[in-house]
Amino acid sequence: MQQPATGAPRPPGLELSLLRRFPDVEADNLHAHDATDELILDRAGAELAALAARGQGGGALAVVGDRYGALALGAAGGHGLERIRVHQDPLSGELALAANAARLGLAGSVESLPLSAKLFAGATVVLWQLPRSLDEVDEVAALIAANAEPGVRIYAGGRQKHLAVAMNGVLGRYFGNVLPGRAWHKSRVLEVDSPRDQLPARSFPRKDWNADAGLWLCAHGATFAGTKLDIGTRFLLDFVPLMRPGAARAIDLGCGNGTIAAFLAASRPELRVLATDQSAAAVASSAATAEANGLDGRVTVVRDDAMAGFPANSADLVVLNPPFHVGATVHAGIALKLFDAAARVLAPGGELWTVYNRHLDYRGQLQERVGPTEIKGRNPKFTVAVSVKPAC
Repeated sequence: MQQPATGAPRPPGLELSLLRRFPDVEADNLHAHDATDELILDRAGAELAALAARGQGGGALAVVGDRYGALALGAAGGHGLERIRVHQDPLSGELALAANAARLGLAGSVESLPLSAKLFAGATVVLWQLPRSLDEVDEVAALIAANAEPGVRIYAGGRQKHLAVAMNGVLGRYFGNVLPGRAWHKSRVLEVDSPRDQLPARSFPRKDWNADAGLWLCAHGATFAGTKLDIGTRFLLDFVPLMRPGAARAIDLGCGNGTIAAFLAASRPELRVLATDQSAAAVASSAATAEANGLDGRVTVVRDDAMAGFPANSADLVVLNPPFHVGATVHAGIALKLFDAAARVLAPGGELWTVYNRHLDYRGQLQERVGPTEIKGRNPKFTVAVSVKPAC
């Protein structure tokens, strides 16, 4: 394989091609690592080797944004580091890291943590797969600057097409040095250090009033749509009065910032509403949205991967605005996984209400996987469908 443009040799140890995405969606065009992982590990190689040589293990290493464990396990396998603290927003990534670590004999090397001060406390090296969201960059950078060691060095990388110049400005609010490296295989790494003495006040979760929904919407940095009302969700809310009359238990599946859960609870007081998402940021945001609207006693929020921990036949109503991307790749895999999950969790006669982009035409899949499906509404961009789980 071509060596990174740095000219430094790649560290020995873990072959990243051995990693799997499971239990996330797997397909020929979906991979468990990319060139950015390799480039970050290469650029940070000397720092990681120095940690090992000083006998610091991985106690001084934090990893954030690691998709399926390439960065954490690359550092563990290539340098013998242990006690590596890792945060991954999607639960599927966290589960994939644990499965990959166990399969490769590295289970004791990593510890998954929430995005918090503890993740970065005492860190001298941070490896970071940069997100596309500037808000997420802002939230993570603030935590690193406030909690890592003053001499911390950050190796933050991404695909060139997703790296906006504005990211440098966000990082520059928290650090004195932001140095872009040379590109390699369409990826680039920023080397960041020197936390500023005076840091901006923390502003997460953010909170904005949305007049269309009649709700305060709250969001952490990694939450899809932030504090905005997603336009597909906005269309779906028009149909809430029609959803499963007499329902007692409703689930907002893929809850994001919690708009649907809060709207259901506010407009239909008879409902017991459960909001769930695999994103840690979405779960925290939905809880904050419920609290901001005085609904925290009516909405329960759970982090779960496609309702894997939910009992079968337990819900009268599931409401879903499914993603049509897996990471940066357009792929129907997640939507289909969520349709199957809804079919399992719905009680007989229960309803799945779905909003999706018109061009996706999910009706056939919904009919096959859940039950009889009727189109309830269309506008120029979206379709709203209701699927009913058969009684037997």
